[in-house]
Amino acid sequence: MRYAYYPGCSLTRSAEPYDLSAKAIAAPLGLSLQEIDDWNCCGATEYISINRNAAYALVGRNLALAARQGVSQDLVAPCSACFLNLRKVDHYMDKYPAVREKTNAALAAGDLHYEPGSMHVRHLLDVVVEDVGYEALQTRVVRPLDGLRVAPYYGCLIVRPQWNGGEVDTEYPTHLDRLLRTLGAEVVDFPLKTHCCGGHMTQISADTAYELIRRLLHNASEYEADIIVTACPMCQLNLDAYQSQVNRHFGTDFHLPVLYFTQMIGLAMGMAPADLGIGREIVSAAAALGKIGQAAPASPAAAPRRKRDDKALPMPRQREEA
Repeated sequence: MRYAYYPGCSLTRSAEPYDLSAKAIAAPLGLSLQEIDDWNCCGATEYISINRNAAYALVGRNLALAARQGVSQDLVAPCSACFLNLRKVDHYMDKYPAVREKTNAALAAGDLHYEPGSMHVRHLLDVVVEDVGYEALQTRVVRPLDGLRVAPYYGCLIVRPQWNGGEVDTEYPTHLDRLLRTLGAEVVDFPLKTHCCGGHMTQISADTAYELIRRLLHNASEYEADIIVTACPMCQLNLDAYQSQVNRHFGTDFHLPVLYFTQMIGLAMGMAPADLGIGREIVSAAAALGKIGQAAPASPAAAPRRKRDDKALPMPRQREEA
């Protein structure tokens, strides 16, 4: 199965482990990811709010390049922000003639043109679930993630309405949950699994951002998760890189590693952690991953696992004024 591959800026820098692990698992799963030549930044989440026409042209250039190179009609984006932007521009160019005209007028300066609908934009998670499938994935598992309690974190971008198809339940997605169970992990209840991580709010209002991140870490801790698994580089960055700041801000003591679903697939397929970029995270996943294979045999009479008492968790306090 061949796909045009749009990595996006994050996967070349802070989220490089996501790119490494995506490429590592692709061939064994029968996926051929062919990177678009000369791709450019999608503008992330802010640019469309600043200059809509320029933002559409920026994203439209990637769509036009993918269509012209003709690798596949499926354009795969691992980054949730890139995925949303590519789909949004394709949809708006199709729905609004004025948007299509202005965007193509800008693209013409680079000898490019894009007809909406030419590319089917998909998230990498959807490709694994829908094209590879759970049963085929299970046949590749040689080291089940038994003993590991994981909190599946979708973030708020990939579950927004999908204008050009897809099988994701935008109200209550469960495909990442099921994928992780297929790998042998114990998936915990995570009620905040589609709530926002704050995006770039860390650069705008630290108090707001830290509270959004704290809520997610607290919720995963309530259900005694060993690790949070995500499909978004911004979510991974915020929950991992800013965890220590959240602890200082609220007087909490979270130590929850955050990894990508592609890394979990690679581990279950028997790949070396270093080859998947594991070890580059800020909150080390070593202790959590050491639990793999340590699950105790289930007892028929055993009581169901309950979420941790809120009183046992450090609760947020007001930051002292300087």
